[in-house]
Amino acid sequence: MKSIILIFTLLLCMASMTANADSTSKPFAEKRVVLQISDPNPFKQTLVLNVAGNLIKHYGQDKVDIEIVAFGPGLRLLMAGNSNQSRISGLSDSGIQFSACENTIAAFTKKLGHKPELVSQATPVSAGIVRILDLTAQGYTLIKP
Repeated sequence: MKSIILIFTLLLCMASMTANADSTSKPFAEKRVVLQISDPNPFKQTLVLNVAGNLIKHYGQDKVDIEIVAFGPGLRLLMAGNSNQSRISGLSDSGIQFSACENTIAAFTKKLGHKPELVSQATPVSAGIVRILDLTAQGYTLIKP
């Protein structure tokens, strides 16, 4: 009986570690931050990138885990040809993740008549707001600059 309980406990622990593995890319991070961008204003889009860069400078890239989630009009930040594309590349090299809302991509596709091209660093997620909720449930702090 004890061995069954021990095996069950080990399986439960392994399942828990696997569930958190995708969102914990930096296991030694002291801070976990999700930055929301849902605004079309280029100033606010640049501000989000500035905040991410400032967090990296302050904590160091191994001590802070940052994900920028773009949805609605904010998806423009992650579209190819954006004036911030080189900054996105540099921040990605520092470990910052970029998520693009598939619902918004579908809406842009319908409006434009073709699927918008995204920067290579963007990872599609089913819904931007759901991604934010999932990350905050895992202990990330939501910041909306």
